[in-house]
Amino acid sequence: MTIRDFEIFIAVAETGQMGVASRKLYITQPTVSHAIMQIEKEYHVKLFERLSKKLYITETGREFLEYARHITATYHEMEQFLYHASSQQCIHIGASLTVGSFFLSDIITGYEAENPNVNIRVYIDNSMNIIRKISEGTLDVAVIEGNVKTKDVIFKDIFEDEMVIICGKTHPFAGRSSINLTDLAGKAFVLREEGSGTREFLTDLTENRGIPIVEKWICHSSDSIINIVASGQGVSILSKSLLRHHDEVNQIAINDFPLKRSFKIVYHKDKFLSTGLRKLIAGIENKFHSNTW
Repeated sequence: MTIRDFEIFIAVAETGQMGVASRKLYITQPTVSHAIMQIEKEYHVKLFERLSKKLYITETGREFLEYARHITATYHEMEQFLYHASSQQCIHIGASLTVGSFFLSDIITGYEAENPNVNIRVYIDNSMNIIRKISEGTLDVAVIEGNVKTKDVIFKDIFEDEMVIICGKTHPFAGRSSINLTDLAGKAFVLREEGSGTREFLTDLTENRGIPIVEKWICHSSDSIINIVASGQGVSILSKSLLRHHDEVNQIAINDFPLKRSFKIVYHKDKFLSTGLRKLIAGIENKFHSNTW
């Protein structure tokens, strides 16, 4: 198989139609059909079921798609390295919102100062979407909070993050420095969206212990959560690091449960770690281990 065969297969798998794939790749439909048939014939597999003039990817096809994506991503990365080896390299780094909004900028600034021949591109999203992009090969490395639930990703704990409950100045919790976990039962919460490591931390904390909460607001940013909580619309949970310059909300500890979670550095298990990427990973680890924020 050639890289072009991989690209054709990926296009057919993603579009579900050979005609659309051919237009996307600027080649003829017979060329697309021939490439798919040759792969199936050579390896004695069926990549697509052809039912009523529609294509449905098989289980083998789905597994092959993961390999194909990684192989093509690595190939194009190699090409970019060779094209720019004498001038600039580019590293794509992802981060969950908590990490990206507070911790990452200093690390990137320091790395770029020491490595002017490397361009850094940063993508900030919730942990679930970051992991998906790592799995697809569109991000080289990432730093997230929350659990990693895919076998394709290597992860390493690099920092213990402290979480706190927050409430507005007029909330019944406002006069207390700490509460019990059961005090959260039935309380209105301002939450991050599905896929967020912060949201996952809270749901694990409450659902696993049979403590019902009311999901009143769903937000995509920590600043929005702080503003809404400050207005008296409920309570929330955030990283203590994000609250250093916010005195409009009260921070409350939990008496009977430590609100700790880990930040993780993650990359794909098949990722080729270039010299520049290894240096960036080492710099991230050293910065978090030193805890000089």
